[in-house]
Amino acid sequence: MYHEDIIIQMPWGHIAGKWYGRKDVRPILGIHGWMDNAGTFDTLAPLLPAHLPLLTIDAPGHGLSSWLPKGTAYHSIELVQLMRRIIKYFNWEKLSLLGHSMSSLNGFVFGSMFPDKLDMFIGLDVMKPLIRSEKTFINKLAERLENNLKLEERMLEGTEPPSYEWDKLVERMHLGTRKSISLESCQYILKRSCKPSKQDPNRFYFSHDNRVKAAFVYTLSNETVLEMAARINVPYLFIKALQAPYYEDKKYYNAALDVLRKNPQFEYYEVEGSHHVHLNEPEKVAPLINAFINKYRPDV
Repeated sequence: MYHEDIIIQMPWGHIAGKWYGRKDVRPILGIHGWMDNAGTFDTLAPLLPAHLPLLTIDAPGHGLSSWLPKGTAYHSIELVQLMRRIIKYFNWEKLSLLGHSMSSLNGFVFGSMFPDKLDMFIGLDVMKPLIRSEKTFINKLAERLENNLKLEERMLEGTEPPSYEWDKLVERMHLGTRKSISLESCQYILKRSCKPSKQDPNRFYFSHDNRVKAAFVYTLSNETVLEMAARINVPYLFIKALQAPYYEDKKYYNAALDVLRKNPQFEYYEVEGSHHVHLNEPEKVAPLINAFINKYRPDV
């Protein structure tokens, strides 16, 4: 499907994106999951309603977007701030959001903080900030601090990352996602996430900012997350992939789901498939998304 490559200027560099469809209408903003990029929506984009454009972007440090400056670290809250920056950049009054995984989670956060800036939200597979025990939180925080420093040192050395022949690169991505991204679908992510080796053009290396691997995440109580869920009062579609994990004790997930269901504009569906079902088998989620879009942003 035809798209236009765009660049969105940011204080630290730029955000790279792909604009599908007409330019005279505010698009749906699509943001990918952790370690992915705008390619995650390549197979879904052609199946979405033609009357609304779609703008998919690479988050900072991912795909073709700029890395954050040296000496800094990544944190989930940056995606919420990025959503606000993009609204300001395009002078939009509101945001229509399609988020997968970490961006679905951050759409939840955005919707709780700025419901007046969100007119429609579609979340795929990770609903909300995850709840961790105090012990796990402290241990993970220490681990990520140490990993961040190690990755920063490696970045400052300026050496080329390990490179692989194409088939091996595909296999590493497939296995690295615990086979969530099919071998056939890896190409859509790799288009924006690898570069040919300077030592051997027949080999390729992953080109994302490795500091993303040690990104800091939210440390919120269950009570805070439930209050956030209660504040989301906009049209909200959430689709859960049944072969994907919940990443936390399911009781916390169900508690948030119970609160969200009090919103009369909340819709919840489960589909067979992996965490990347929207990429591997977009036909499973497209009808649900299309019905939701046509209900809340119909063709006029």
